[in-house]
Amino acid sequence: MSHAQERTQILTGVSGLKHLTDCHVLVVGLGGVGGAAAEAVARAGIGQMTIVDHDKVGISNINRQLVSTHSVIGRNKAEVMGERLMDINPELKLNSHVGFLDPHNMESFLLAGNFDYVIDCIDSVACKAVLVATCQRHGIPVASSLGAGGRLDVTQAEITTLDKTYNCGLAVNLRRKLRRAGASLDYPVVFSGEFPIKPLPQAPVSNNPEHLPRAVNGTISYMPNLFGFMLAGFVIKQLLDSTAGSQS
Repeated sequence: MSHAQERTQILTGVSGLKHLTDCHVLVVGLGGVGGAAAEAVARAGIGQMTIVDHDKVGISNINRQLVSTHSVIGRNKAEVMGERLMDINPELKLNSHVGFLDPHNMESFLLAGNFDYVIDCIDSVACKAVLVATCQRHGIPVASSLGAGGRLDVTQAEITTLDKTYNCGLAVNLRRKLRRAGASLDYPVVFSGEFPIKPLPQAPVSNNPEHLPRAVNGTISYMPNLFGFMLAGFVIKQLLDSTAGSQS
């Protein structure tokens, strides 16, 4: 154990911390939610991580994303977050993947990783549904973030299951797609029941005609990060409980 994990070991015990160092966690999406989740997982002592994001750091990310500072604007989020995680834990076994996970490569990627838990922080509902359904089909534990945008009240954020969510448009669309895929809605998510503040009207996000217009949600510094920390905390506790159960 390194001195960096002394405080963690007080909570987990020697065997619990050892178990975390043997685990491999995948975090998909490194925005406000995913960046916070990845950092919390790394600081908790997980021994191996894979992080995935296709995007680059933009100026509009700075109000909420841990990965985003002025000095790294224009760089790949997966590379920047990877450097941050390795600075936190130089012994971490890390795979930083710049790119998409989509229906074409999702299954092969998941099966090759031998992941103990998957943290889903994908924005695209279509890709999110494929990730969750594929994890369920292969028995890989998965937990998802739902919509943190348009919300201010931290007291309404909670961990529940997808089938029990409300006031969340992302959840409605995800339930629809998972039902079509024959997947379970009874799996863990972080969400807020706060009725969201309306986004800006739909508008083009770039000059590329292939990019469809979309509505931009308002965001604030703490809410996506709170979602990410809650997801990470849930997953770490699940991993610790699994080893405690196996030893009893």
